[in-house]
Amino acid sequence: MRVLLVEDSPRLGEAVREQIADDGHAVDWVQNLAHARSSVSTTAYDLILLDLMLPDGRGLDFLRQRRSAGDATAVIILTAQDQISDRIAGLNAGADDYLVKPFDLFELSARVAAVARRYSGNPNPQIRLGELQVDMTARTLHRAGMAVELTAREWALLEAFIQRPGALLSKGQLEDRLYAFGAEIESNTIEVYISRLRKKLGRDLIETVRGMGYRMVSA
Repeated sequence: MRVLLVEDSPRLGEAVREQIADDGHAVDWVQNLAHARSSVSTTAYDLILLDLMLPDGRGLDFLRQRRSAGDATAVIILTAQDQISDRIAGLNAGADDYLVKPFDLFELSARVAAVARRYSGNPNPQIRLGELQVDMTARTLHRAGMAVELTAREWALLEAFIQRPGALLSKGQLEDRLYAFGAEIESNTIEVYISRLRKKLGRDLIETVRGMGYRMVSA
């Protein structure tokens, strides 16, 4: 996924960014609402991790503005405000989930994965693709009963296809799922990862549409 992290604490922001990146997601980190607004105006995000108290305003107001504008991007609130009334206000403003600081980074990863599954239209973490059995929660994969190991970016690429079964995904869309803004990307990076997935999962799972992109053809 492409994730926008809006958090003004350098220590927490760095820890969260590293955790989400280690999970295979592309993360753009900003530390105020002005930069958050600029980011969402130019980039399509799958998820926003949003602090509520920021130097130039309240995250809750930003969330309400996004929802009022029709933005349906998934949002998980990260905040030190732990009153029940604060949680209710956040959820009523359109948040999908709410984590109170300090929180366990692995719990954050689990909640990010759960929100991603809901938005893909399939909240079930157990997915079968032909001879493949995928557990999106445990991040385990078996092919014909045999365990298959994937790297973090191979997982991210597989998730991109699973979340949009049958959809044609361009090279640019796949790059956005793997890399943060400004990252150096080799011209053949996606082709390399697609080739690795085919070797591990079967050559017929991902179809190349010449000049347009790639599509998962087996379900």
